[in-house]
Amino acid sequence: MRRRLAAPSLVLLLAAAACGSKDPVLLLLGGEAVRRSDFESHVAALEARGFGRLSPEVRRGLLGSFLEQRALVIEARGRGLLAAGASPEQELAAVSRLLASAVPTVRISEDEIAAWHASHAKELAAPERVTLRQILVGSSNEARDVKRRLLRDPRLFDTLARSLSTGPEASLGGYMGAFERGQLPPELEAAAFALPEGATSEPVPSPLGYHVLRVESRQAAREIPLEEAHERIRDRLARAKREAAERAFVTDVMARAKVNYEAALGPAPSP
Repeated sequence: MRRRLAAPSLVLLLAAAACGSKDPVLLLLGGEAVRRSDFESHVAALEARGFGRLSPEVRRGLLGSFLEQRALVIEARGRGLLAAGASPEQELAAVSRLLASAVPTVRISEDEIAAWHASHAKELAAPERVTLRQILVGSSNEARDVKRRLLRDPRLFDTLARSLSTGPEASLGGYMGAFERGQLPPELEAAAFALPEGATSEPVPSPLGYHVLRVESRQAAREIPLEEAHERIRDRLARAKREAAERAFVTDVMARAKVNYEAALGPAPSP
């Protein structure tokens, strides 16, 4: 709950909060106050939604974002974007309108896109990838037998996977999917990325048994050209610029507010 206050009373309210008021003021902005009881209601609502009892560390982490959100609601109301007694949903919508109106339109130049692409080539690179099938059996003898049969006729892989493999993908002819480095167990990764396309591995032991792998296809690592990455980079830069502009606006609003964080984090005042 927020109460509208006359401007001369702001300093007095902050002093009262510091002296142990029963419901100390946490934030004052534009003649409105946000009190500890407002924060406690917010915390209680989160706890009631299944988060359990919130620790002091979590409360401290919540406080900053809570006060920033309340300050933006007050700012939106001060600019005529929100009526008194609005619902939480209406408050969120008003804050969105406030940020949309207060933050200038973001523009990204072609030079910025090109410069970001040039300095983030490794980040944009498409990693090496292999598409695998496997036959998983319980013993080395079974695995060597599978390998011998595949050497005689590689076309048997699908049939042998469906009839012999104990892997979860047996019914799919052993099809495991596509993998990048770091997505497979180390023993399987070493074998899979050493094979050329279409080749079948020697039996590979693991805690699950013995794997016979086939590389269905492989894609070499490659750099993504500027033309292909252009829109993705534009979106990323625009999002970053907008977030920075919104953060600057919030910082400006909070700079005009009087905030007493300790009143929310200390022991609850005696009734």
